[in-house]
Amino acid sequence: MALSYTPYTLDKLEHILNALDYRVRYEKGNFKTAACLLESSKMVVVNKFSSLESKINSLAELLQQVPINESLLDEKQKQFLYHLKQTSLQL
Repeated sequence: MALSYTPYTLDKLEHILNALDYRVRYEKGNFKTAACLLESSKMVVVNKFSSLESKINSLAELLQQVPINESLLDEKQKQFLYHLKQTSLQL
């Protein structure tokens, strides 16, 4: 499954993170285009000036790295996450 770079895909990634109790924030700043996970607060900070493709890649890469409690996800989210983990990202 190749990721499609649409606002809908970004929305699905954000909903999965929210279901896992992560807060997603878009901030302006002088930091590299990527998601930053603040461990103690379960917060993901994304550069709001990044391209849509970069935002999606960053959140997808983050979801492949963090521990996931699948009991917090619905079936569609689990299926999307399973396909995401099978996808190798070209960053």
